Amino acid sequence: MAEHPDRRCCLGWDFSTQQVKVVAVDTKLDVIYEDSVHFDRDLPEFRTQGGVHIHKDRLTVTSPVLMWVKALDVILEKMKASGFDFSQVLALSGAGQQHGSVYWKVGAGLTLKNLSPESSLHQQLQMCFSISDCPVWMDSSTSAQCRQLEATLGGAQALCRLTGSRAYERFTGNQIAKIYQQNPEAYSQTERISLVSSFAASLFLGSYSPIDYSDGSGMNLLQIQDKVWSQACLGACAPHLEEKLGLPALPCSVLGAISSYYVQRYGFSPECKVVAFTGDNPASLAGMKLEEGDIAVSLGTSDTLFLWLREPTPALEGHIFCNPVDPRHYMALLCFKNGSLMREKIRDESASGSWSDFSKALRSTEMGNGGNLGFYFDVMEITPEMTGRHRFNIENQEVAAFPRDVEIRALIEGQFMAKRIHAESLGYQVMPKTKILATGGASHNTDILQVLADVFGASVYVTDTANSACVGSAYRAFHARRDKRTVSQ
Repeated sequence: MAEHPDRRCCLGWDFSTQQVKVVAVDTKLDVIYEDSVHFDRDLPEFRTQGGVHIHKDRLTVTSPVLMWVKALDVILEKMKASGFDFSQVLALSGAGQQHGSVYWKVGAGLTLKNLSPESSLHQQLQMCFSISDCPVWMDSSTSAQCRQLEATLGGAQALCRLTGSRAYERFTGNQIAKIYQQNPEAYSQTERISLVSSFAASLFLGSYSPIDYSDGSGMNLLQIQDKVWSQACLGACAPHLEEKLGLPALPCSVLGAISSYYVQRYGFSPECKVVAFTGDNPASLAGMKLEEGDIAVSLGTSDTLFLWLREPTPALEGHIFCNPVDPRHYMALLCFKNGSLMREKIRDESASGSWSDFSKALRSTEMGNGGNLGFYFDVMEITPEMTGRHRFNIENQEVAAFPRDVEIRALIEGQFMAKRIHAESLGYQVMPKTKILATGGASHNTDILQVLADVFGASVYVTDTANSACVGSAYRAFHARRDKRTVSQ
């Protein structure tokens, strides 16, 4: 097929908590195609709620790895049915929900290299995983492993200075340690451990993809200054871990050409490049074109706050990651687990499931909520570590309930006040020219954004698309094509 320059594009993927999404961005950096597969709705056979399985202890949270594989099958078939011209794709990159991990069974690498274009991915990869339900970022069942890691490294502050964060339950090193301790047979049968991002890249590459520095910073395993695995951290988690992880890679590295499976089954060009995938939050930083001095707020399943930094200042509160665009710099991040799912619960309870009524409640209540404030943590929160719903009146007395409209404003104001307090604890100061860049599902609600602007005392801007991780991934694919960095295969 003849090449049409005006239709050439890069694909950006996002393997998020609740869905797999894709965008195509043309050479003018305009989005020309978008699609998604929603796990709960489109793949009900996996019986997820919010894209996950919450176990009886309420601390263990997993997702079926084959669900992610099948979602890719479904979305590619949808693109094919729509007439999407895969031959015009110059390169692709993507993002994955941070901290989730995938455990490839011994022999899986050979299967990846020999995929048949006659069959779907999920049919061929059914027996390729030593752990069928993989731990994800919502899991908080590894407290014992966290304390063990911190003790081995000389305390939380020492670990923080080395890896950018103190030990967190959702971080991958601690999840690996738990699997090794509680399921040693599965660990011994594992030949490669991927993050969700490098797992997704592996599917396109037809071989194991390295973990990039930026997503690797969320594992409690990577030395963020030297960009190498910490031998002390690896040894504290599990044996032979370095060989199971592979060497980390520079962000935006070209990993190689796309697997022949996609060339033969969907018509991709054999010259299409696969660029290292990264975490969803680092990809969003790229997609939102964040500048120094600005603050970005992602309002999704989890809420995140992040900044571009030249010099890391690791602290016990928050995280320092390697920058996903410029490996010389860093990014700071705060994560709040009770994000959109918590807002949806209060919407259902106090606004009859209606976002319109939810917004009316915000408009009908005054800024400051008459001194009433609430903090709502239906699942174990990350920042701070606590659970439960806590409501306080103007006398600072804890109360059992609020009127419905007051409850809604208490939730939203409480969420944004927490974000500002924790951002300032990292040294952030709101300046007269500060811009807040908002993304994620709730960024479509102008009444929620008005509360955000009020709490921070700054102007709020919304990106052109809520799919900033997808768009950022496509931008990174274009960026990599102009860069000479490659990873030898």
